[in-house]
Amino acid sequence: MEKTIRQEHRYSHPIQAVWSAISDAEKISAWFIKADFKAEAGYNYIFQHENTVIEGQVLEASPVHTLVYTWIVKGTGVETTVSWKLKEEGDETVLELEHSGIENYPTDEMVTTMFNNFNGGWVACAGNLAKYLTDPNSVNED
Repeated sequence: MEKTIRQEHRYSHPIQAVWSAISDAEKISAWFIKADFKAEAGYNYIFQHENTVIEGQVLEASPVHTLVYTWIVKGTGVETTVSWKLKEEGDETVLELEHSGIENYPTDEMVTTMFNNFNGGWVACAGNLAKYLTDPNSVNED
């Protein structure tokens, strides 16, 4: 059973633009989810969309390369960790996304469900990020 999501996405945009999009609350709110967020270690953030609230704490923020935070879907009491690592390769920025700790959910069924939900969600987010980087007005805000 898979317990850690690992995805790699490539963007034909400068690393600083990708970093800014994943670390600035206003930009996160434009392409991902309404965010009260600061890329500062120790910051307690909140992401909110309709009835879903995600809370956590920034563990590491090393511009422009690493952003790591805990991820707690409100009401579950389960802490997982999301890690974004950026690197430049030629004209591209490579984003390595890892979502770990999914095995902390209490049952195998929940682990499988959350893994699938998170994995599909991150794929959709990567697509929204690509659209946002190309045209910041292309992604609708909620």
